[in-house]
Amino acid sequence: MMFSKTRMGRFDPPADSSILKLRSVLDDGDAVVIGAGAGLSTSAGFEYKGERFKQYFSDFEEKYGFHDMYTGGFYPYDTLEEHWAFWSRYIYINRYMDAPKPVYSMLLELVKDKDYFVLTTNVDHCFQKAGFDRRRLFYTQGDYGLFQCSRPCHEETYDNKEWISRMVRAQGYEIRDDGTLFLPKGVTAKMSVPEALVPYCPKCGRPMSMNLRSDDTFVEDEGWHKAAERYSEFLRRHQGLKIVFLELGTGFNTPGIIKFSFWQMTARNPKSVYACINLGEAYAPKDIEDQSICIDGDIGEVLNKIAKVPKK
Repeated sequence: MMFSKTRMGRFDPPADSSILKLRSVLDDGDAVVIGAGAGLSTSAGFEYKGERFKQYFSDFEEKYGFHDMYTGGFYPYDTLEEHWAFWSRYIYINRYMDAPKPVYSMLLELVKDKDYFVLTTNVDHCFQKAGFDRRRLFYTQGDYGLFQCSRPCHEETYDNKEWISRMVRAQGYEIRDDGTLFLPKGVTAKMSVPEALVPYCPKCGRPMSMNLRSDDTFVEDEGWHKAAERYSEFLRRHQGLKIVFLELGTGFNTPGIIKFSFWQMTARNPKSVYACINLGEAYAPKDIEDQSICIDGDIGEVLNKIAKVPKK
């Protein structure tokens, strides 16, 4: 089935009505498939600009003139030592520190007693940090916590927490017992890492890169393929049952992964429900309007309202 943006319907029923309806279908459903995009982490406080950016990257902003982490991640630094100074801070605060707001924990509380699976394009591992079962997670676009060969010469990835921690400490930062990163008073952060900390591929010697899907060099390692198989098996086992396809904070950067597939699976299964919570982008095709619940709002605020509705 094909969907086009011109055929979409936007639904704005009373907020309380939508909240009650979503609570009801979640309680009644046989399973929940969560599709999560960047908007979910944004709601949890993982902002890539503003005060959070300035707290950790004001020196890079002053030197290069960019005003958000995303732009800084694509900047052509002159040396790998400076490239990894930026990226080690970026990875540490977005992968190894907890999200500022407990949105992921609220989501887990909502579905923990259900048969659920998570499909996400996010690479910050917030689901696993919040306590979601790792065998019910499929990170389709990679993981900030993994290195891979930049070529790549082989299909393996490498955990980078220890390496990244050494990089940020080499810049003058310290790590508290709770895992948060801070710069001691009076210390000016270095904007490069020692040459010895620049990661290189152990097999071919080329520079390492992050395991992020941005081009055809992305490594789909053994863990990626096993997660893909578990997701496919989950869908197969629940085919024709009452499934809630719960889409949270996805846009149109990669709509085929979550949004379009959720629409198509909903259209094929009359017992299923498509639910979308998104700030400014809550809509569905008219083809599945009768099976859809679309709530335009901040995800954290909506989840909090749902949690206050008594279960059946």
